[in-house]
Amino acid sequence: MYSLEPFKIDLNSLKEGETVFRLELDDEYFEAIEAPEVRCGKLSAEVTVIRRAAMFELLFNIEGSVVVQCDLCLDDMDQPINTEGRLVAKFGEEYSEDDDLVTVSQDEGILDVSWFIYEFIALDIPIKHVHAPGKCNRDMMKALEEHSANRSGAGESEEAIDPRWSGLLKLKDIKD
Repeated sequence: MYSLEPFKIDLNSLKEGETVFRLELDDEYFEAIEAPEVRCGKLSAEVTVIRRAAMFELLFNIEGSVVVQCDLCLDDMDQPINTEGRLVAKFGEEYSEDDDLVTVSQDEGILDVSWFIYEFIALDIPIKHVHAPGKCNRDMMKALEEHSANRSGAGESEEAIDPRWSGLLKLKDIKD
């Protein structure tokens, strides 16, 4: 079982100034956090924590690649990730999250950054993920073209046109 312990930062133990954490993310990480969009990948994350009294600025730098499904052919594809993120944490009565500010209970003092890292990764994935031209699964693309042609009516004869529309087609022919 994959341990998410390295992603839990004990804010109480940090000294004033800058502390850097280096984390390696792989398939087991995505499985452990039950990532909805990404099933696997290989990335390096660097988390720099800058402590100023009871305030903490966390700077994330994440690089690598994840595997997502191509929207066209449905095959897996590598999606490069190179993203940065920022988060501010402070001590308070109980844990809460507001935009880029996280309040951590001072008694516990532990901030789990595993989900924040995943959110930065997910935000760096384009909405539309498609292979480079010519790299999609050829069989699937052929089936998609055939299906699209059938839906659009390509290959049907003019006799199949609804007679109610034929008058409009005559007007179009006159205009051309």
